[in-house]
Amino acid sequence: MSLSDKIMADMKQAMKDKDKVKLNTVRMIKSALMNEKIKLGHELNADEELTVLNREKKQREESIAEFAKAKRDDLVEETKKELAVVEGYMPKQLSKDELDKIVKETIEEVGAKGKSDFGKVMKAVMPKVKGRADGKQTSALVRDHLN
Repeated sequence: MSLSDKIMADMKQAMKDKDKVKLNTVRMIKSALMNEKIKLGHELNADEELTVLNREKKQREESIAEFAKAKRDDLVEETKKELAVVEGYMPKQLSKDELDKIVKETIEEVGAKGKSDFGKVMKAVMPKVKGRADGKQTSALVRDHLN
């Protein structure tokens, strides 16, 4: 089942269940995917869909941090629910051990020796973990291994 088919099915189910948070979130995802499709001028491939989902996930994570800073617990809870819906469409996240292994292999592949090779390693590792690992966590691991 493609992502758009899954989204349509989930949207119908959310309507039947009268789950407003899920329905609104699924609609936002659908809208973001349609906007990206129009912007690019072609059907989205899996990689482009993942990019849109990552963007939606990141927006919600940033919103949670801002709402928490403003002590708006009501908005924090609602946004966490939205984040859970978005994460439901994303691939399974890598464990710390799996990510660590990929980072070590990539460092060996590019022949990185020290901190100055950080950019080269990140450029090689990010396509391998796209959508399956947090960029901050990945960069921290690369930095640790290069020190």
